[in-house]
Amino acid sequence: MSGTGVARPAEPAPEPRSRRLFFALWPDAAMRERLARAVRAAVHDCGGRPVPLEQWHLTLAFLGAVPAARVAALAALARAAAHAAEVPEVGLELSLGSVVDWPQPQVRCVLPIEPPPALERLARALADSLSAAGFVPELKPFHAHVTVARKVTRPSESRRLPVVQWRFEHFALLESRTLPSGAVYSVVETYPLCSPAGPRK
Repeated sequence: MSGTGVARPAEPAPEPRSRRLFFALWPDAAMRERLARAVRAAVHDCGGRPVPLEQWHLTLAFLGAVPAARVAALAALARAAAHAAEVPEVGLELSLGSVVDWPQPQVRCVLPIEPPPALERLARALADSLSAAGFVPELKPFHAHVTVARKVTRPSESRRLPVVQWRFEHFALLESRTLPSGAVYSVVETYPLCSPAGPRK
């Protein structure tokens, strides 16, 4: 407070120098709830920490820290990758039907029964276009999955689930921020998976 007794306006928070970003399929609340019903028992018996329902997603490409000045350039790369992936006019359709534990990161994941080829093409096109533009995406082999629990202490064999259908007409650029309560994801921008005229011929 100044000597006159008048409070000065708060200084605006400085813009972050970088943002932790990734591309993903971002399901709506109804899709998440359908999967939650199918996977409830599997999450309960893993001895781990359930991932909050509102954070469920399927990562396509993880970028990590991106300089704030370069975030705007990602839109053109995302649209070009979607065009190269030749996604069908109906969008990406996934049949989620099995749950598996990955011991090294101690996570329990839900997997598609058979990932559609367009999903694999999209992940590959994103990785290629990001690398060509000078970004540094995580280059681990792409494995389509939805993480539903972490710190799993009672791993089990892979098992089948009642099949849950997810369908996407868009994918998203997401920001990950770490708060005292844990990671929080927020949508930065969304991109259509195919143009109104259909996929490239």
